[in-house]
Amino acid sequence: MIAEAGYEQSRQVVRPVSPTEERNARTRDIDMVPTADVVRMITDEDAGVVAAVRAQHPRIVEAVELAVSGIRAGGRVHYVGSGSSGRTGVIDAAELWPTFGVGEEMFVPHLAGGFGAMRSAVEGAEDDVEAGADAVDGVGPHDVVVGIAASGGTPYVRGALARARERGARTVLVASNPWSPLAEVVDVPILVSTGPEAITGSTRMKAGTAQKLVLNTFSTAVMVRLGKTYSNLMVEFLATNDKLRGRQVRLLVQATGLDHEACEQTLGQTGGDLRVAIVMLLAGVRQDTARAALATEGVSGVRDALSLLGR
Repeated sequence: MIAEAGYEQSRQVVRPVSPTEERNARTRDIDMVPTADVVRMITDEDAGVVAAVRAQHPRIVEAVELAVSGIRAGGRVHYVGSGSSGRTGVIDAAELWPTFGVGEEMFVPHLAGGFGAMRSAVEGAEDDVEAGADAVDGVGPHDVVVGIAASGGTPYVRGALARARERGARTVLVASNPWSPLAEVVDVPILVSTGPEAITGSTRMKAGTAQKLVLNTFSTAVMVRLGKTYSNLMVEFLATNDKLRGRQVRLLVQATGLDHEACEQTLGQTGGDLRVAIVMLLAGVRQDTARAALATEGVSGVRDALSLLGR
């Protein structure tokens, strides 16, 4: 469904607008059909987004490796965008805190117009090149700046990427325009070809879904590579309520194969530190030994700690 309607697949063509702004021949009658057909048209368009994102797999891998290397060297990832694109970056960064215990020490979102723009549009914010540059003015060579722009040419994002390059930071672009003018000036262009939207120009639709998938994949893969999971289990999330404390116990049961009571008791001894509890139970060591293993230089997660202890 992502096959574009009515435009050539050639980077030699000078395009006045992004394909996301072109009219979709498949949905021209969307305002004249029954509700069931409206929904079908929209979901048919959405159906191909996953394949379009999957086609960018090699580029996403490159971006992940840049971010992991940068964070390990003391850098951070900066998401930069405006409107729907910027809000997607803010949400992805915000969700890393409750999921992996990671905040702005690793991922920093920048939204054109400030965080007030999460709820309502800020006039002219996306056109402010200098504001984009100022947002990332403090980045350095270990940082990675990820520009998010459906059209691949938003001035705010362009300013941020240009300043990032001046400061020696690495740069990534997430766009739905295969002919993005910024693609040639970033280290990693992730160009997800989603084509015309069901509603012309409404890039919160397919383009927005693609951005959500790319950023979720990118940030989650970075967390996995940094040892923030054990197997496919979350082990560093914040247990701030009874539901999440119950989840911690269930995850400990899944990680160790031990009964609920034993896991709950061990988790209580650690003050709710799931990583420490896993190492204690799988390596058969005391709490202080488990904590010391996890704190050892070069150890980035539970697997490394278990290996250090001979498991």
